[in-house]
Amino acid sequence: MNREELAAMFEHPVAMGSLQNWLRLLWRHKKVEAHYLPRVLFVTLTTLLTSPVRVYEQLRYASTIHRTAIQPAPIFIIGHWRSGTTHLHLLLCQDPQLGFVSTFQTLAPGFCLVGQGRIKKIVGYWLVKGHPTRFIDNVPLRIDAPQEEEFAMANVTPHSFLHVFSFPRQADEIFARTTLFQGITPATLAEWSASYVEILRKATLLAGGKRLILKNCANTGRIRVLQELFPDAKFIHIVRNPYDLFLSTRQLWHVVLSKSQLQQIEPAEIDRHILQFYPQLLQQYLADRALIPPGNLVEVRFEDLEAAPLDETRRIYETLGLPGYAEAEPALQAYLASVTSYRKNRYQLTPDVIEQVNQHWSFAFDTWGYRRLESAPAPQPAQGAHQVPDN
Repeated sequence: MNREELAAMFEHPVAMGSLQNWLRLLWRHKKVEAHYLPRVLFVTLTTLLTSPVRVYEQLRYASTIHRTAIQPAPIFIIGHWRSGTTHLHLLLCQDPQLGFVSTFQTLAPGFCLVGQGRIKKIVGYWLVKGHPTRFIDNVPLRIDAPQEEEFAMANVTPHSFLHVFSFPRQADEIFARTTLFQGITPATLAEWSASYVEILRKATLLAGGKRLILKNCANTGRIRVLQELFPDAKFIHIVRNPYDLFLSTRQLWHVVLSKSQLQQIEPAEIDRHILQFYPQLLQQYLADRALIPPGNLVEVRFEDLEAAPLDETRRIYETLGLPGYAEAEPALQAYLASVTSYRKNRYQLTPDVIEQVNQHWSFAFDTWGYRRLESAPAPQPAQGAHQVPDN
């Protein structure tokens, strides 16, 4: 197995995670196809071999983690996948007063404290050298870069949205249970909350006590629970043109499934999931956003962020009452200058996509004021290099 193939194996959400969690997942979903048994064996081996390190971290740091206060309350970036959450997260993480969950923490949440030295260097070598950019887009991949904490949750608990990509035939049930918290028991919710808070406490420790800014699209459906955990939390919700969003999300599913799946599904099923999950997630958000106190929520359109990033960033700080924008602005400008050569993925908008989006996502055009199309627009010439990440 060469370095690139090994790195691809490590991209499974549960690689290097909890063995107990992995066995619970396999027991719950059971129907693993023979074609994917090498992937199952690899994940089983990595979770088994890293178990002693997780035990050591728990013994050494349990009391320290428990005493760590997540103060001030986090800032949550939410919105549907591929709506611009990653770009906004990377931009705001340039503010030196804010902390975040790193790629290494999401890969190894069970030993991210004791593994900060040699283990992180080894993981970074095999992962980053094998894949210099993220496999879904062209964003550079670095072991210390900000990352979505849902990957850490997939590592430690069966109650994570990301398991839809391992078990896509049960995607409807997994999405409803892990993202909307439908039909779960109080014990399950308590388990999810405890796992999530522990991940954030570790991130707070590693960030030196800084306020965390977190990007997690699945949290768009979890506002009620997040408000109970962090009553003073701030929320930034970002939306994007529904047609672009559908095409980008379709690409996301195909790429991530190739790295994670243990079951096969047809392309039509992928489209069905996307068309179904978007309204379920966003309508849950629309129903729950009134729970957020005034001054703790700001809504952003990706297109506005792309056109005037500093103006939108300043508006975010002002709306949420966040301090330190003037001090952070030079770092924000430097980041924006560093991504001027980034090229967004391009997709072909077809009449079939327009029809499906119009039919299933009609509410989005009315809610956020996007123009509804009746036919595919004429092909546009290739755009210049001055673009921001579209994820």
